[in-house]
Formats: sequence, structure tokens, C-alpha cells
Amino acid sequence: MQHAPDLTQRPPRSPRTRLGGYVLLARMLDKCRATLVGKNGEFNYACPLDQHFITFTGIDAEALKAEVAKGLGDGELLEWIAANAPLKRAPYEIAAWSAYFNERGPDSDNETLLYFAGAIANFSTTREDIKSWFDLLDLDDHCTFGGKP
Repeated sequence: MQHAPDLTQRPPRSPRTRLGGYVLLARMLDKCRATLVGKNGEFNYACPLDQHFITFTGIDAEALKAEVAKGLGDGELLEWIAANAPLKRAPYEIAAWSAYFNERGPDSDNETLLYFAGAIANFSTTREDIKSWFDLLDLDDHCTFGGKP
């Protein structure tokens, strides 16, 4: 598969990277491509994060994986998603959904807040700018592949 990233050497695209207006999709496709060639490292396709996109669109993860396996590019896959998603979403719905997930932080229950704070502390005890799950994922990707917190 010519477009498959080696996720043992670098992270997938940021969850913030938009494809067709969707956050998460570009990252999900990177993980799928890498999984198909055995280069996904610690990244898992159709993980709980990916399930947000799957639920929003109604796309079957295995059907999407079969399309990715054909070697289609991002644009072609986006066209396939638009044609095959059971839940047809208007551009304003996609924009609102993506904006929500782009800024979504931990829920306010103590268990989730403690988990979030602990996850940040694994990388830095001085970072006060990590507010959302996407902030945390970007920090994790950056630090895991050699960057400084």
C-alpha cells in the first residue's frame, strides 16, 4: 500500500486535521493504512476515539477498511464515505461536530479529571495549556516520537 505511514516511526496525523470537514478522519485513515501493512505500532484502527466518527456517520469500520485496502487516496475515500454513510450529515452538522470534538475536554467527574491530569503529568508537570483531549493526543504524539514537552 503506497500511502501507508509507518506509525512505528512517526505518529498519525493530528486528530485536528480535517478531511471533508471532519476531525479524526485523517488520523483514522492513517491508522487503518498502517494496520493493513503491519506498521501501526501502538496505534489501533477503530479504537474508541475512532468510534466517534463511526457513530456520527454510521459508517461500518470494516467496510471502510476494505475500501482503504484498495489503495484509495483521501479524496477518493471521502467520496466513498459521502456516498455510503447511512447518516447523511449537512456541512453545518459536520462543522459543529468537528468544532465540539476539537475543543472537548474531560468530563467534570473526579475520575476523568484525575485520569486527564495524570496523563498530562506523564509528559510534563508544567504545561497549563493542555485543556482538550486533542491537546493531550498531540502532546502524546509529539513526546512519544522524541519531542520535548
